[in-house]
Amino acid sequence: MNTLTVYQLGQVEYADGLTLMQRFADARKQGLIGDSLLLLEHPPVLTLGRGAKRENILASDERLASEGVELFETNRGGDVTYHGPGQVVGYPIFLLPKHRQDVRRYVRDVESCIIRTLAEYGLSAGTIPKWPGVWLGQEGDPNARKIAAIGIHISRWLTTHGFAFNVNTHLPHFELIVPCGIREAGVTSLKRELGHPVSMSDVQEALARHFCAVFESERQEPAAPMRTVSVALVRGRGPEARVLVVRRTPERGGFWQTLTGRVEPGESPEQAAARELEEETGLRVPMRALGYRHSFALGERLPPVLAEETGFVAWCPEDQQVRLGPEHDAYEWLEPRAAMERLPFQGLRGTVKRAVAISE
Repeated sequence: MNTLTVYQLGQVEYADGLTLMQRFADARKQGLIGDSLLLLEHPPVLTLGRGAKRENILASDERLASEGVELFETNRGGDVTYHGPGQVVGYPIFLLPKHRQDVRRYVRDVESCIIRTLAEYGLSAGTIPKWPGVWLGQEGDPNARKIAAIGIHISRWLTTHGFAFNVNTHLPHFELIVPCGIREAGVTSLKRELGHPVSMSDVQEALARHFCAVFESERQEPAAPMRTVSVALVRGRGPEARVLVVRRTPERGGFWQTLTGRVEPGESPEQAAARELEEETGLRVPMRALGYRHSFALGERLPPVLAEETGFVAWCPEDQQVRLGPEHDAYEWLEPRAAMERLPFQGLRGTVKRAVAISE
């Protein structure tokens, strides 16, 4: 029987999600792993498929920036769509066997998994032939509304991209676009239909069950991710705020970053963050959790090594000096925008963005 490993990754920055998806696809192609289903949430982002029309983005660049919504182009099929918190995004990384090598059947099977999940919540959903995705209401119904978008990519029968299922999604963000280029119908969410928020983990578990059933697979549990921390050290407040960036030694990659490290066995993320701060700067200063936890692929190894990182902010008094540890060879205090431009990874930029907002 085929196996399916289901990863429930929590929040993943969109750029990190694309990297994760490609690493899993490369590992599947090389036979290093079996089929995988990545279930996650993205921060607010608009994605443009291969058939996207720019006029289907209704908001200006300035409004997108003010709403904190990013913009990405992708190689999936379809037009423009929205991802954001409260939406389950699924990336099935499947190498389809010969008896399933049919694009239309694959799309129908993905839709079926979502339809079966909705049925568990008492909702009768289906498809509308002229429009992609999963819908509540029938074709011709003026109240027809999309609850899940489908956008796939298949190369040599290896699947990437997938679906976006509105659970507790912030629906006003769909007003920024013409969802999937469809002007004649609206969007909805499980929360709106039921009248109350729904457990994201429960929905993901239901999706996992139905993917295993529809794709005739035995579920396998993934290895636990590596736990890491990121600490943005801030000096000053408001317009005077500056963020510390440190450069790793050449043998450790030579790139700039915030303060980072692993959570050791027996440590909490808070304890690990305080330890890393002291080891890497010599400082013991006030610190606060940012409420920011995200997953990403650590390094470039195959199969991918997953990390789950928790973000913190720490405040450095003006008269305190930084004493670098052995992992770094240089540091700078930068204005927040310059710091984020210097950092190579979306998750590190996310930590700085939230730390500066708290420090204003």
